[in-house]
Amino acid sequence: MTGVTHHKCLNPEADVSTCFQPKARRPQWGELKLIWDCSSRCGSLTTKADSLLCSRMDAKQMTQYADSSQITSRSQSDAARSVSTEIRFPRLAALQDAVCGQASSHGPLVQTQTCSQIVIPARLASTRLPEKLLLRETGKTVLQHTYEAAQAAQRPTGIIVAVDSLRLQSEVESFGGQAFLTDPDLPSGTDRVAAVARHLEEVDVFINVQGDEPEIAGQAIDLVAQLLEDNPTADVATLAAPIRQRERLDDPSCVKVVCDHQGRALYFSRSTIPHARSWDDALLSCDPPAFLQHMGIYGYRRDFLLQLSELPPSPLEQLERLEQLRFLQAGCHIVVGIVGQPTQGIDTWNDYRAFVRRRCAC
Repeated sequence: MTGVTHHKCLNPEADVSTCFQPKARRPQWGELKLIWDCSSRCGSLTTKADSLLCSRMDAKQMTQYADSSQITSRSQSDAARSVSTEIRFPRLAALQDAVCGQASSHGPLVQTQTCSQIVIPARLASTRLPEKLLLRETGKTVLQHTYEAAQAAQRPTGIIVAVDSLRLQSEVESFGGQAFLTDPDLPSGTDRVAAVARHLEEVDVFINVQGDEPEIAGQAIDLVAQLLEDNPTADVATLAAPIRQRERLDDPSCVKVVCDHQGRALYFSRSTIPHARSWDDALLSCDPPAFLQHMGIYGYRRDFLLQLSELPPSPLEQLERLEQLRFLQAGCHIVVGIVGQPTQGIDTWNDYRAFVRRRCAC
């Protein structure tokens, strides 16, 4: 899933052959341009220097460049399925056709799997546990553990870590991961995922895996991707797990979710929902579960993700301090999958020490 990081050419007059070279220095956030191939199995990194150059040309210049570079465009049938005709290049066409199901030697293929990408937003600063992503008492940092856990997922095409500092970028590169340096002033992890999504037009779904969840299960990530494949009207997918302890149910840091019969989220809250008018301890062990803990993993369709910045904070979001309520109050369709156990994230020293003990016991 790794590749070569490339620099964005900031000088429109420069020779295109010099615009994309293996990096000789760590660039600033605005200089990075990563394009991943839309493969259902291949996570290799590709560049589109030609298409970037064409974006700076007028129609006449583009025609001339196409003649000299042997640029080909999609067939009319492909163009009819697209809002705008995408320029294709001979060096990429064969691979894209083979893996994205657009063409083959046996005729057109039907694409049966959504192209999805894991993005791990990683922020250096943290309030309760400073620089927790760089803790390495196990011999690996928390961030590396999370990255390696995410590699167990089968459906996504690859992993990008959206970092906010050069220190985190260096850490990701040290263990062979792919880092994307984002604006350190972005307000949330979702914004970092969206920053990556703007550069990956071929990807349909972006799966936001929190950087402080080193024990995330690959099957959980795959389930998020599958939920959006199976529910084409859903904008967002997320997960929940049964709550079996009364103290967790009453804990406001444990976010609860209730769903309809189709698995669509009705509401998220820090309060106990649903409220049992007459309490019985048997409610904690019933099946299907009466109470669900929301997990902080999300899958976003690209179009919806890019529109999130346009949604103002909602009244419910401001009351509960839960970003997902902004989606719901705007009419977003969120589908929820159920897993057996919640992922144990790392927020405090006690969380980290417990994680280290579990790792050492393995």
